[in-house]
Amino acid sequence: MGKAFDISLVWTFLPKLLAYLHVTLFILLVSLLIGAVIGFTLALIRLYKVPVLGRIVTVYVSFMRGTPILIQLFLVYYGVPQLLLGIGIDLSSVHALVFVVLTYGLHIGAFFSEIVRAAVGSVDRGQVEAAYAVGMTGPQAFTRIILPQAMTIAFPNIGNLVIGSLKDTSLAFSLGVMDMSGRADTLGTTNHYLEIYLALALIYYAVCLLLEKLFSVAEKRLGRHESSADHEPGNLKPAGNGRRRFRFSLTRSSS
Repeated sequence: MGKAFDISLVWTFLPKLLAYLHVTLFILLVSLLIGAVIGFTLALIRLYKVPVLGRIVTVYVSFMRGTPILIQLFLVYYGVPQLLLGIGIDLSSVHALVFVVLTYGLHIGAFFSEIVRAAVGSVDRGQVEAAYAVGMTGPQAFTRIILPQAMTIAFPNIGNLVIGSLKDTSLAFSLGVMDMSGRADTLGTTNHYLEIYLALALIYYAVCLLLEKLFSVAEKRLGRHESSADHEPGNLKPAGNGRRRFRFSLTRSSS
């Protein structure tokens, strides 16, 4: 049974947990970088409807979005070494942090791909037609016209993904990684569980509020930039407010 609640212990545990904040942020940052690369690649495969690969990506995204991250951590941590051991590759000496970062990267990549794909699909078809009209190729129209607008549209969802991923990193301790949650688990031997996890909750909440504020400021700046671009003469935005989904082509439109 736990000891009597002592609010002063919350402030005692805070610095002990904060000492491991850098590990949590490292997991988040590296996972986001890996996830962004994977997600953008998967989004392109589905946008361009690459044969065979497109179906594989669809199943992969569905699986990663439809299963708990904790199960994915165990599958990668225990499953990948077993599979590679069959071909003579021994990963027993690899630190658990590597598997944690890899799992979160794969998990984030699935969600990131859907965010990008939805954002690209919401850009007006007239933007592509206008780009072709001024002599751009398919890849040029995508990278110069479509992608910047799509990323602006996707930005709020990307912010939500980052904040959600920060909270998901709290499960890394299940594989023995000593992050803030792992440190809280070891401090539990004091039997002051309520004070420990209250201190941990305050840290996560403070970091989430900071990230939310940063994304809010960045979103407002992007909004002002987009508004000013809309009023510039000669921009490629066609008349009309209708938005239509479209399929990309690597070649210029024949029309």
